[in-house]
Amino acid sequence: MPVNKKPVTSPDEFNSDAFSQAAIALHVSSSGEYAGQSPHAHRKGQLIISLRGAVSCEVEDALWLVPPGHAVWVPGEIPHSCRVTKNADTCFLFIEPGAAAMPEICCTLAITSLVRELVLYLAEQGQAYSPDSKTARLAAVLLEHIPDVPVEALHLPVSDHPKIRNMAEALFNEPDDRRTLKQWAAHLVTSERSLARLIKEATGMSFGRWRQQLHLMIALSHLAEGQSVQRVAGTLGYDSVSAFITMFRKALGKSPTQYFSSLN
Repeated sequence: MPVNKKPVTSPDEFNSDAFSQAAIALHVSSSGEYAGQSPHAHRKGQLIISLRGAVSCEVEDALWLVPPGHAVWVPGEIPHSCRVTKNADTCFLFIEPGAAAMPEICCTLAITSLVRELVLYLAEQGQAYSPDSKTARLAAVLLEHIPDVPVEALHLPVSDHPKIRNMAEALFNEPDDRRTLKQWAAHLVTSERSLARLIKEATGMSFGRWRQQLHLMIALSHLAEGQSVQRVAGTLGYDSVSAFITMFRKALGKSPTQYFSSLN
C-alpha cells in the first residue's frame, strides 16, 4: 500500500538514506510563510523540483534558484540548505549514487512533463516499494530519462570569501542598493581594482554581471510568488519597468510575462 498519498508539509524528519531503493520521492506542500530546510547532507543525490512557487538552494559557493517547472540537482554528500516561497508545491527525488548518470556538480534542470509525472507517481506510491514491483520498473524508466533533461544557468556564484558574502547578503536584503564598485570597495576597505579582481576570480563574473544575476534570482523568486512586474522592478531599484524587462529578456530570452506563461 502507498504510504505517502497526501503531500506533507515538511521533509525535515524524512531520512532518505534509510531506504535502499534506487529512487524515492516525497511530495511537499507549504502554506503561508516561507519554509525550508537548514544545512544538511545525505548519501543520496537530491533533485528538488518546483511545481508551484520558487525554490532556492544554497551550497558553499553558490545560490541556486528555480521557478516552477525546474529543479535543482544536488549530488550526494554535499551540504546544502533549501528554502521555498510561500504556498510552494515541491517534489524531492532522492537517487542512490550511481543509479543514474547525473552531473557531479550542482546544476539547474528544466524538467520535462514526463519526468514530472513520473516523480509525482513515485511520490504517491511511498518509499518502501519492492524491487520487482510496477513502481520499481517505472522508477527505472525515470532514472533513464532524468539525465537527458536540459541544464539551465539559473544560479548565482557567491563564494565563501567574506567580502563577497557581505555584498551578497547586503544586496539580498536591499536589492535596490545601487552602490558602484568604487563605493563597495570603500565600504569593504579595499581598492576598486582589488575588489574587481576578487569578484572575477571567485565568481567568474564582472561586478555588473554578478549583480545583474543576483537581481535575476530575486526577480524570479518574487514573480513566482505572483508579484507584478511593476512591483518587482521597483523592488530591484530599476528606473523604469522597461529597463527591468530589458534585463530579464537579455538574461532569459523572454519577457517576464512570456517566461512564466511558457512554464504553464
